[in-house]
Amino acid sequence: MKTLFNSRQFHKALAPWLFLPLLISSITGLLYRVSKDLLGYSREQVHWLMSLHEGEWLGDNGELIYVILNSIGVLWMLVTGFQMFSKTISFTKKVTKGESKG
Repeated sequence: MKTLFNSRQFHKALAPWLFLPLLISSITGLLYRVSKDLLGYSREQVHWLMSLHEGEWLGDNGELIYVILNSIGVLWMLVTGFQMFSKTISFTKKVTKGESKG
């Protein structure tokens, strides 16, 4: 029985919705850590980056939803991406008709 959506279709459908939130989270998280630890900025000076990173600007309920959806989105992209990857990579060499295994 064929499923309605395969992993490639799910990945393709969800990717545009996750792109911007994940991009914002990854860039602001990286900039926060680099600014604070390597460039010596104080926590207060770079708090605006963490506010963007965590979705604090969406309010208490929005922040929770933003973090949960971002986390689920990352996990979903990893699972569907791995499924697509594993389908394209053959872990065992297939023998074509007329070839010997040795």
